[in-house]
Amino acid sequence: MSVSFKKYTAEFIGTFVLVLFGCGSAATAGGELGYLGIALAFGLSIVAMAYVIGPISGCHINPAVSLAMLISRKLTGIDFIGYVVSQIAGAIAGSALLYAIIVSAGMPTTGLGQNGFGPGYGIGISALMAFIVEVVLTFVFIYTILGVTSTESNGNVTGLVIGLTLTFVHILGIALTGTSVNPARSLGPALLLGGQALSQVWVFLVAPLAGAALAVAAYQLLNSSKGK
Repeated sequence: MSVSFKKYTAEFIGTFVLVLFGCGSAATAGGELGYLGIALAFGLSIVAMAYVIGPISGCHINPAVSLAMLISRKLTGIDFIGYVVSQIAGAIAGSALLYAIIVSAGMPTTGLGQNGFGPGYGIGISALMAFIVEVVLTFVFIYTILGVTSTESNGNVTGLVIGLTLTFVHILGIALTGTSVNPARSLGPALLLGGQALSQVWVFLVAPLAGAALAVAAYQLLNSSKGK
């Protein structure tokens, strides 16, 4: 098995797990778990995957993370494409299994942990504010990733720090947008649901990528040796 195939398969599996367990917790038990419980489901998915696929692919499982690594020249253009395709495929597969589980239980299929905004979603923020929120949340998430992965001595705690940071941004973001910070995680449920989720998904595709680019710029300016 080629190295590239292993990396892309790892990214598929990681994103599948993130969407199934994170979005699945929100869709099937959100009322019982509350925001903190859902946030932990997403964060713990990252922790679990970081220690099994991290040595293979770096455990990006997020196109925004892969974009940050591409801009930072830690990922080639070919691998960036392979990673993103694998992440989207994993997200769709995770959403499809979640959809099948919900249908088999006779539950309404109006919720797959999709992101959104406006009346009827969370506290009802506007599209512009949703975009700003996602840029800020992604900035914090990616900036942390860049910092904790910059030193090899952090290796033993990297997965834990990244997972807890994802939990951290979800605690604020769930009531606002459902917290994306990950275009693949948003696209999977939106494609399965269609309708409003699909019409609004552009915010959750563009804003996390913008937040990732800003995080790299800030890191290079403030933290890198070139910026000192």
